[in-house]
Amino acid sequence: MIPLKYLQAYPVRLQNHVRELIAQERLGEHLAARYPSRHTVQGDKALYAYTNALKLQYLKHAPGIDKVLYDSKLDVVRHALGLHTAISRVQGGRLKAKKEIRVASLFKAAAPEFLQMIVVHELAHLKEIEHNKAFYQLCQYMQPDYHQLEFDLRVYLTWRELPSTATNENKHG
Repeated sequence: MIPLKYLQAYPVRLQNHVRELIAQERLGEHLAARYPSRHTVQGDKALYAYTNALKLQYLKHAPGIDKVLYDSKLDVVRHALGLHTAISRVQGGRLKAKKEIRVASLFKAAAPEFLQMIVVHELAHLKEIEHNKAFYQLCQYMQPDYHQLEFDLRVYLTWRELPSTATNENKHG
């Protein structure tokens, strides 16, 4: 049985469907049909502008974001969706917190829906630190099909790690 490390929390029937697509060597084809295009947000400045536009649209009163960037060092297994940090520093007797969002570089080649899902996830952490009910409600407010996209993104990560796609340079999502 093929281990599906990104899908372990999902029902067995969904995992078995993914295993079936893998066995038929159709998982990449399935993803390409659902998500045929790639986003154009390629640089850190563009990612900051993209993230800030979503923040202004949905979270006007949330704290500002100081930095948003693609990070080639993010461990996708531990931080599959990106990373949200608040760095506190003392400046002139005042405590100042800088908020950063980092998105794994591999998502530069992903579908626009996946990038939006990752950014929405990280933006939700501006208001809700924990992955609780309020957090996921906020994600769905910003992206109504959030849960389906999170599942599909995890399927995409599974597909990327398949031995048959390890040498495939055209890994679009």
